[in-house]
Amino acid sequence: MLWRGFQKPKRLAVDNETLTDKYGKFSAQPFERGFGTTIGNALRRTLLSSIEGAAVTAVRIEGVLHEFQSITGVVEDATDIILNLKQIPFKLNGEGPKALYLRSDQAGVVTSGMIEADGDVEILDKNIYICTVSDGGKIDMEMRLKRGRGYVSADKNFDADLGLGFIPVDSVHSPVRKVNYLVEAARLGQITDYDKLTIEIWTNGTVLPADALGLSAKLLKDHMTIFINFEEEIEAGHESHDGAVIHNENLNRSVEELELSVRSYNCLKNANIATIGELIQKTEAEMLKTKNFGRKSLNEIKEILAQMGLSLGMKIDEHGNPQPGPTSVLPAATLAASFGHFDDDEDDEDDDDLVMPSETENF
Repeated sequence: MLWRGFQKPKRLAVDNETLTDKYGKFSAQPFERGFGTTIGNALRRTLLSSIEGAAVTAVRIEGVLHEFQSITGVVEDATDIILNLKQIPFKLNGEGPKALYLRSDQAGVVTSGMIEADGDVEILDKNIYICTVSDGGKIDMEMRLKRGRGYVSADKNFDADLGLGFIPVDSVHSPVRKVNYLVEAARLGQITDYDKLTIEIWTNGTVLPADALGLSAKLLKDHMTIFINFEEEIEAGHESHDGAVIHNENLNRSVEELELSVRSYNCLKNANIATIGELIQKTEAEMLKTKNFGRKSLNEIKEILAQMGLSLGMKIDEHGNPQPGPTSVLPAATLAASFGHFDDDEDDEDDDDLVMPSETENF
């Protein structure tokens, strides 16, 4: 079954200027009206609750029988130390659980960088404060590191096999610290009644924001397939001589879907260019001869085509596939080519673009 005329998102952009190991800003469009909020809320809840991470689930401190007990020669009591351990970002590359050790009999500050672990465990921040050892004091700890999802209470972390002396602690496994999403109006050709979804993701560094977003989308998709009770109709493509169907859906898309400025779109319309397939067969020189079509409009079109792996001056072979022409320049295979990028706010040649109210979800 096909939903003809039902818009699905075709462009995903990442803000490369602000992208780090702990923060990412992503934008997808166009969505049908209302779907930006639906998808944004589902992704946010999944990101915060269902991405796996590693956390300390049990602690044994020499001379300590319960979490409220003070430790001779150490400034902090067991409760303060356990709270500090929860701030450490652990990355567990193998299967758990893993044993971690912390021993110090030297007076001074004890930090996360002093924890002993095997090669499967990475401590991403080695400067997190754990406790202070006084003169003549010492700290001798053993910890259990396990993989999990979301929040797990101390009762569920109890393991009788650990033996005496281990204190089960509640743990927060999620590597995603915060998620915001914003829904704005998006323009498709001359129609502004679509949604643009922007998602901001903060993590503790053990999972990249882009990976967390991909995992959450995959998890949602896997949960939805059980409700599909029909085979989807496949659109006809181009058939090769050996019977194989070859199809490039971008070529048949309308130029209205490129989200061009009003000036650029009107120039294409006046030149009777209706589809992307017709557009890529035009050379730069031919486009510049179009009335009111300038260098800025040319660069705008080249940039959008590059995000789809296309360029001006291409040829279409007998199977309907785009091929490089003598004047075409294909884009480099970079992150911007696969994800796109955010456009800086600049004064456009035209001021006819409509601005619609936006809906915001900030948490």
